[in-house]
Amino acid sequence: MTDLILDYQLADGIANAPDEEAIHTWVVTTLDYLQQHKKAVELTVRIVAKEEAQQLNSQFRNRDYATNVLSFPFNSPVELPVTLLGDLVICQTVVEDEAKEQQKSAIDHWTHMVIHGTLHLLGYDHIEDNEANKMEQIERNVLARLQITDPYQTTDNMELNTQ
Repeated sequence: MTDLILDYQLADGIANAPDEEAIHTWVVTTLDYLQQHKKAVELTVRIVAKEEAQQLNSQFRNRDYATNVLSFPFNSPVELPVTLLGDLVICQTVVEDEAKEQQKSAIDHWTHMVIHGTLHLLGYDHIEDNEANKMEQIERNVLARLQITDPYQTTDNMELNTQ
């Protein structure tokens, strides 16, 4: 099992976010699935309101809207005794609104967003179709380990699968 040092931050005004233990479990499950960390891993997860998410998205991605998760990977110029993955910034309102729109449980969507962001910190991306397919399959597999259904399966697909 991966040794994770988690710095969990809640911005002012954030309430009812997943607890630190849950975030820790989701990140460790992702890292263990990938089996690529031999030493301690450090990560910051910050839960924010829409205003902070929009400001950061605008500042770092030139997109003037709040988004669900922002990933800020850390690359060290020197060898460190721990692997500092970087920072995840997750917008509570966007994640919870998306869960409602997609008719998913909020906690399942939170889990997915933490896994998704962690994969970005590890260098995975979804710009090209083949990269997106690989990343989505890893997300499905990690979520399955946590007994969470495929977040990419649509209602239409579920109806087809039951026929």
